[in-house]
Amino acid sequence: MLSNYLIGLREGLEACLIVAILIAYVNRSGRRDVLPKVWIGVGLAVLLSVGFGALLTFGPRGLTFEAQEAIGGTLSIIAVGFVTWMVFWMAKNSRGLSADLHGQIDHAMNNGQRGLVVIAFLAVAREGLETALFLWAATQATTSAGDSNLGPLTAAMLGIGTAIVLGYLFYRGALRINLAKFFAWTGGFLILVAAGVLAYGVHDLQEAGILPGLNDLAFDVSETISPDSWFGTLLKGTFNFSPATTWLQAVVWVAYVVPTMWLFVRVIRRKSESPVRAAPAALPQK
Repeated sequence: MLSNYLIGLREGLEACLIVAILIAYVNRSGRRDVLPKVWIGVGLAVLLSVGFGALLTFGPRGLTFEAQEAIGGTLSIIAVGFVTWMVFWMAKNSRGLSADLHGQIDHAMNNGQRGLVVIAFLAVAREGLETALFLWAATQATTSAGDSNLGPLTAAMLGIGTAIVLGYLFYRGALRINLAKFFAWTGGFLILVAAGVLAYGVHDLQEAGILPGLNDLAFDVSETISPDSWFGTLLKGTFNFSPATTWLQAVVWVAYVVPTMWLFVRVIRRKSESPVRAAPAALPQK
């Protein structure tokens, strides 16, 4: 539950900040007449993301067990790739995001207003599609067969709702947060969540018969940490921890977490030591 909430919060806040930057800059430019085009792009991106999420949820139904596991495992690994790229991209570009968007908006307004629809659509759709894919993968990893996905999805929607409120307060100038620290801490947490999703994807591919070693367990602590206990549920819901883990899952988890976390911490330290680019302290409406 907590992992889904934080995924929704972080990804939703990224999208909300992008929308806030677009709207604030258009307002400051005295071109409120083009705001509907920005909202059209945002709306289309939201519809695409929701449709993609529905396709992931209902598309594999009716297939054989092996086919479902193969699709689930493959998409989980793809989701980990996308979220890893996103975490590093935001760590490197969060400070210059506003300036980059301003340049794109200026170019669009000078070369036809339809470009604003495209900019808003692409900026939000990128976040939305990544969010839909990673939330789907994380939800699959934290729910057992036959269980309802309502709880994890509700937690994700609460995270997105919180992000919308924070984005609005940030836009109105009523809230100032250290975005660099926020994305640094949540980025580190998402790496741990992604590692669990990756291990889950490997297990799916093992069950599909694509990867070997399904019965070759590195450890089985099911008697100590029952999957149905509150502690087992907490570990599974937060880090996708499985009490019965195969050797391949364990090796993949360590091979992902150690270098990825090391590189991420290195990037964060370098950014904290580099000069801060000039950027607006807040996002006023005018």
